[in-house]
Amino acid sequence: MKALIVLFWLASFQAANDEADVAKAVESLTQAMLDGNRAALEKIAADQLTYGHSSGLVEDKATFVEALASGKSDFVSINLSEQVIKVSGSTATVRHKLSGDSVNSGTPGKVNLSVLLVFVKVKSEWKLLARQAVKV
Repeated sequence: MKALIVLFWLASFQAANDEADVAKAVESLTQAMLDGNRAALEKIAADQLTYGHSSGLVEDKATFVEALASGKSDFVSINLSEQVIKVSGSTATVRHKLSGDSVNSGTPGKVNLSVLLVFVKVKSEWKLLARQAVKV
């Protein structure tokens, strides 16, 4: 019985650690998007990234990174709220609301989105595998 309690405690501890690590990955992603930091964007994004915009546009990793690093797509501010993280093994889902200011191809705008992120754990690092946003 004690062994079961210890195993349950260890599993709960690992899940809490994973959730905290995913939250840090979200923070890293947000900062990289604000900075347009090519190296940071490439590091956080999985090679198989599929990045869906609220407009219906879907980008792969190279296009996602280039749009932000080149300044073609620029986030001036990003505010996240109502974030919920769920971890299942080496996969995590993150749902949150994203509001902020952007400049796309020189045109300023405001964003108000519901976002779903999917992260996968690769060699102890959480990588963004998929993202889909919808306007709210």
